[in-house]
Amino acid sequence: MSTNLVWSKSSYSGTEGGNCVEVASSPSTIHVRDSKDKTGPVLTFSPAAWSAFIAEAQAADAE
Repeated sequence: MSTNLVWSKSSYSGTEGGNCVEVASSPSTIHVRDSKDKTGPVLTFSPAAWSAFIAEAQAADAE
């Protein structure tokens, strides 16, 4: 995995800590990690799989 990734945390995360994830993207992959464990495991998705996940999450949130 590239060490030059730029990680972003959701603006909904707030500053209290808690359960947050960070996301970084490269041209061919989307990376997701626990914001409290920056050296821990990273999930990697294709852009198509990540887009499908986001679409499902937004649909579930709208219900």
